[in-house]
Amino acid sequence: MPSAIRVSPSINVLDLRLDKKESQAGRWRVGRKSQIVAASPPAEELAVRTEPLTKQDLVAYLASGCKPKEKWRIGTEHEKFGFQLDTLKPITYEQIAQLLDGMAERFDWERVLEDNKIIGLKFDGQSVSLEPGGQFELSGAPLDTLHQTCAEVNSHLYQVKAVAEELGLGFAGIGFQPKWPVDAIPIMPKGRYEIMRNYMPKVGSYGLDMMFRTCTVQVNLDFETEEDMKRKFQVGLALQPIATALFANSPFTDGKPNGYLSFRSQIWTDVDNNRTGDLPFVFKGDFGFESYVDYALDVPMYFVYRKKHYVDCSGLSFRDFMAGKLPVLPGEFPTLNDWENHLTTIFPEVRLKRYLEMRGADGGPWRRLCALPAFWVGLLYDEESLQGALDIISDWTDQERATLRRKVPQQGLQVPFRDGLLKHVAQDVYKLSKDGLLRRGYKEVGFLNEIEETVRTGVTPAERLLKLYDEKWGKNIDPVFDELLY
Repeated sequence: MPSAIRVSPSINVLDLRLDKKESQAGRWRVGRKSQIVAASPPAEELAVRTEPLTKQDLVAYLASGCKPKEKWRIGTEHEKFGFQLDTLKPITYEQIAQLLDGMAERFDWERVLEDNKIIGLKFDGQSVSLEPGGQFELSGAPLDTLHQTCAEVNSHLYQVKAVAEELGLGFAGIGFQPKWPVDAIPIMPKGRYEIMRNYMPKVGSYGLDMMFRTCTVQVNLDFETEEDMKRKFQVGLALQPIATALFANSPFTDGKPNGYLSFRSQIWTDVDNNRTGDLPFVFKGDFGFESYVDYALDVPMYFVYRKKHYVDCSGLSFRDFMAGKLPVLPGEFPTLNDWENHLTTIFPEVRLKRYLEMRGADGGPWRRLCALPAFWVGLLYDEESLQGALDIISDWTDQERATLRRKVPQQGLQVPFRDGLLKHVAQDVYKLSKDGLLRRGYKEVGFLNEIEETVRTGVTPAERLLKLYDEKWGKNIDPVFDELLY
């Protein structure tokens, strides 16, 4: 696909282009003055819309992510739990504000404010943001190699630790809050989270747990064409349970084992079925950008961002918004920014924006934060490995994929699959990933070392934590904070 796309004349934008450095991370530059879209809080369009968006505009927005292979980048995101070193209690917003201010002063980050309260940081294509319960997230810059993305993670964790220790704070890499109940978690002062907090209990039993007690690591990857996107999406969805198992790291709830290896993954099975899941339509022959737009349009809205405030649109229809019939904003039409913001409120195991997000892994120790992008880059950024993965999943049924999604959170790599175990499939997939990294030629294979033993033995990080809990820790959860301290 050519780098320039045709945009419907109805889009009243002065200048629409992808910034070369920031394109993969989802930054969309609008107008003669550069502006970062989908920052937190999100930006608003410089141009005021006078005509409705068409569905083709929305399709073109996704298609604009297509880029030649030499421009493919790697974007890593990870979340972590902050806690007070002396009591192990979750850190308060006031402590987080001190931490953010300290990082801004010492390491030259730019502050991000909402209602005059600091809620994040920005620096050189990276951003730090707060999840609803104060989970501390780094959204990395789009980078060329795994060496760069791992160095970025390492630098971030160094900076966080340097400031946090002086405040008596620590951060742990785990997929689910192991000790504290929801009502003990501080609430961050972000408008969109207030809307979600009120809406979530209406549509699923785990919504508040997802918001306040989960942490993940994910990687964002590019595609060249619509067909390339489709193949990567299919591999990503079908093999996401393997990533979930390899990185399973959330076996505790309220101070004791919860019966799962990845309770974070189990949480997503009952958050809001309108916006989660493994998307069987992706495996249909006619799947493409338009199919995903149709799916996204049917996902109920959360909010619209106007005049530096969030307008509660929970449960309303983006299709009505496109027709100027949104009850809370009558006669107003959405902008491309509204569409981008809406896409961020959809939570399938793989998510399409103008790049693909692999979303199935638990948060973990820093070496695993490097291993997760390595696993997917080796599979998806090498044509031979991508085709090998497609061959593996080519005859998997919807039911088989759904069964893996359902059983992996509890059984990990020991899920029976066809004539063996999921562990055996993972071993074949791991080899494809390793071979793909070798062919890339950047000496990146070493980043897979952290998961090699898990692949070989089938024993997940969660099972190792459970063994420590039962034996070394004497069934006391508190040592997990030290075990997984960054």
